[in-house]
Amino acid sequence: MPLTDGRYRGLLYRALNPVYARMPLSGAGAERYGGRFNPVGVAALYTALDPTTALREANQVGDLQPTVLVAYRADIGPLFDTRDPDALKQMGVTPRDLADPAWRAQMLDQGAVPTQDLAAACIAAGFSGLLVRSFARGTDAGNLNLVLWEWKGLAVVDDDQRLDRM
Repeated sequence: MPLTDGRYRGLLYRALNPVYARMPLSGAGAERYGGRFNPVGVAALYTALDPTTALREANQVGDLQPTVLVAYRADIGPLFDTRDPDALKQMGVTPRDLADPAWRAQMLDQGAVPTQDLAAACIAAGFSGLLVRSFARGTDAGNLNLVLWEWKGLAVVDDDQRLDRM
């Protein structure tokens, strides 16, 4: 189980556009444009529990584009586990809401989507983030993401300061 007592301890991964590689702890892009689990104006880091999922998440449209794969050491919590159907139900969200491929179009049309409402409820309840399966092409229920709204306890793995030289 990736979560112990509502916390995640271990490595996380994120595939970044090289333009943003020197800012691996910035959630500014998600804050500016919004994401499945954060409305515009709310910073978020979208991470994955394995490198392959991170690459698939970052390259969901078209061919593989240049990316910089970054690893993080994490000790983060509390986290909401979307794999728990009872917890989801209490938040008024369904597994179908989580997987909705039209979320971005709906966000542009309506201003918010159920997954962003879930994020707002989780943030209000004091959660630092949520664990959710990846819905990127080629993934299954075993490919997991950790979406963070607060990332104290997250450290970039860059022992040789390689990102500083980019």
